[in-house]
Amino acid sequence: MATETVEQQDIWLTEEQQGSWRHYLEGTARFVEALSAVHDRTLDLSLGEYSLLVQLSEAPELTMRMSTLADGLVLSRSRLTHTVARMESRGLVERRAAEGDRRGVNCTMTDAGRAVLEAAAPGHVAAVRRIMVEALEPEEFAMLGRIMAKVAESSKLSGGTEEGLTAHCD
Repeated sequence: MATETVEQQDIWLTEEQQGSWRHYLEGTARFVEALSAVHDRTLDLSLGEYSLLVQLSEAPELTMRMSTLADGLVLSRSRLTHTVARMESRGLVERRAAEGDRRGVNCTMTDAGRAVLEAAAPGHVAAVRRIMVEALEPEEFAMLGRIMAKVAESSKLSGGTEEGLTAHCD
């Protein structure tokens, strides 16, 4: 029997870590599923469309470059393009060429988009409160925010690529 090196032993999660990891995976999947179901059943925006309009609502002049929007929503540019096209056909957003950059495209929220977002916001917030906020103690919810900010930053550093992950983890 070969002796395991420290690196080989360290690759596996402990039983406690494995349990936490699996709870995280199930919890995030079920949260997104439940929140998406609320949007699909009761609101005029899908969860993805709502998130996109929130991003635009917080941007100067309600406008963002498509590439920046894709990064903020953690979507591929192709996926964002399809979502924006659907929303554009409903009059919720408009795409415009970026000033001074012939290759750049901006996405701008329309008045109709703002109205739909404002109508959907109370139902969205009520669902988030019911599904997540009320399930946790206030200090747990605050800790969750701090934890997920660290996870987001660590994930950004990895670059989402094998090279980035190797560089970050080695």
